Amino acid sequence: MYTNEEIILERDCEAILIPSGAHVLLLKGSVVSITQALGSSYTVNIDGNLARIADKDADALGFEVEMSSKPDVNKSTGGGNVDESLIWDQMRTCYDPEIPINIVDLGLIYRCQITPVENWGNKVDILMTLTAPGCGMGQFLAEDVRSKVAAVPNVTAVNVELTFDPPWDQSMMSEAAKIETGLY
Repeated sequence: MYTNEEIILERDCEAILIPSGAHVLLLKGSVVSITQALGSSYTVNIDGNLARIADKDADALGFEVEMSSKPDVNKSTGGGNVDESLIWDQMRTCYDPEIPINIVDLGLIYRCQITPVENWGNKVDILMTLTAPGCGMGQFLAEDVRSKVAAVPNVTAVNVELTFDPPWDQSMMSEAAKIETGLY
């Protein structure tokens, strides 16, 4: 979802400046325009700066706050297998705040490893990168991935690690992402 329509904030809300990752408070009555609304956040332009507003604050934009996207397939809290495809589906609901493509198709996920935890569920270790090493949004993207993967049935622990080795480049994007961005 993209729009250049101006929206007046209905209440104060927290946001994160892109790409620095600095926390800011956007005040009620501020005028913003949505540049991206994908996954579980909104990227807005405010006074020429980009900021990320979490879905829990959607009401400040005049939208209904939705429940987080949990694949409730009778979530078990103990042992059992993990459907790896559900993990990848969850990661596909995480978006780079500046590029309207999910992090899987951008090629930001380097590894996803599932390890059974003796007597209690499964641990998922994810190794990911960012499109630029200096981006301050890394911890926010990693937390978005962690929380969404944690919602998958039989996942009892999630570790998300950021790396810049090897550095990301456009060749890591899926064919669909290259076509969508015109980089094919």
